[in-house]
Amino acid sequence: MPDAPDLDPAILTSGVPLLGICYGMQLIAHRLGGELVKLDRAEYGPAVLRIDDARSPLFAGVPRESRVWMSHGDSVVRLPSGFTSLASTERCAVAAMGDATRKVYGVQFHPEVVHTEHGRVILENFLSRIAEVPRDWAMESFVDAAIAEIRERLGEARAICALSGGVDSAVAATLVARAIGKQLTCIFVDHGLLRKGEAEQVISAFRDVLHLDVRAIDARERFLEALSGVDDPERKRIIIGHEFIAIFEEAARAIPGVRFLVQGTLYPDVIESKTPESKAGQKIKSHHNVGGLPERMHLELLEPLRMLFKDEVRALGRVLGLPEPIVRRQPFPGPGLAVRIIGDVTAERLQILRDADAIVREEIDRAPLSPHPWQYFAVLTPVRSVGVMGDGRTYANLVAVRAITSEDGMTADWARLPPELLERISTRIVNEVRGVNRVAYDITSKPPATVEWE
Repeated sequence: MPDAPDLDPAILTSGVPLLGICYGMQLIAHRLGGELVKLDRAEYGPAVLRIDDARSPLFAGVPRESRVWMSHGDSVVRLPSGFTSLASTERCAVAAMGDATRKVYGVQFHPEVVHTEHGRVILENFLSRIAEVPRDWAMESFVDAAIAEIRERLGEARAICALSGGVDSAVAATLVARAIGKQLTCIFVDHGLLRKGEAEQVISAFRDVLHLDVRAIDARERFLEALSGVDDPERKRIIIGHEFIAIFEEAARAIPGVRFLVQGTLYPDVIESKTPESKAGQKIKSHHNVGGLPERMHLELLEPLRMLFKDEVRALGRVLGLPEPIVRRQPFPGPGLAVRIIGDVTAERLQILRDADAIVREEIDRAPLSPHPWQYFAVLTPVRSVGVMGDGRTYANLVAVRAITSEDGMTADWARLPPELLERISTRIVNEVRGVNRVAYDITSKPPATVEWE
């Protein structure tokens, strides 16, 4: 079950197999009479899981010790009646528990993320050995159901799609275009917060490769003016979200019959923005396409991907026949470089970041890495430090480099880049990017950090 702030007790006695993950496990323990305590030291990131009951069907085929991904500050100290402890970690006495009679299980770690070594096996065990769910679902089924749902909801109405250039909006636009054809018009807003050369690449890809009806709007000055003097990350996201919607509504007025705005919102966006559908315990950040939307909006939202994770969106893109370079494109935040500049967003700081980021991506792209990082970029920090270049003293900017391995963005680990690659990146940035004299590498996982710095 997904994390939830409440749990209907009737579910626990219904006879339906149940798997509680992290907060869901704590809820099961609490509802059935167990006891929880807050840990003195929380567990975030990797931990070693030790299986106490290898006979449990939940852990069939899983080694006695393996790496799992944790994100919690509480632990079960007294099990509910009927449950047994199945596994533990150094800091968590009950990392997994189960009641085989009722087919109710709980795990304190995240089996659904790629950083849990045998997480897929655990989930398959629950579905096939415990819940006995038939393995007959395919992504093609999602496509058929989504197209039918889109057609039924829109009817003869027209829609505009917010294109960012990323895989999410590309897949959303292609899916909706399959459903309603010429009723869809795509709007690409160049907000001036894109990476080097990206605006031209995006327009060409969507018009020439995907053959979508794309209208480009140059709003670079408008967004810079709106962001002037704003250094709070939440304010940035909200401002960008409001400007986006305002521009789309202006564009919609020029297209008769437009009632819907299509966006590539994913489930991680929903979770981290704490919408009613997310059941998240706390908002982590606003997203321009979720938390940054104004309360009054004249267009109805259509978000066909909002229950999918990033890896599922890539799989959907392949089923829809999108070119592999678009499907494999690394994630890029909707607010763009505005949330990779810590502090005020100016034309000068954007140029510094664009140039540094281009070097990071170029060097990592051509490096023979296995596994290849899932996402990698530069961050312009507000830190300035003393340096020496030639015979002169400098007082310039610190650029941070972030490279992660992940599958869906819900969790991430920092990529172990070779020292010689980091050296090339650092040397090129300080030599080629005016205004930078220091480079740092971010070695923090998610959790406790997020992928983006803001």
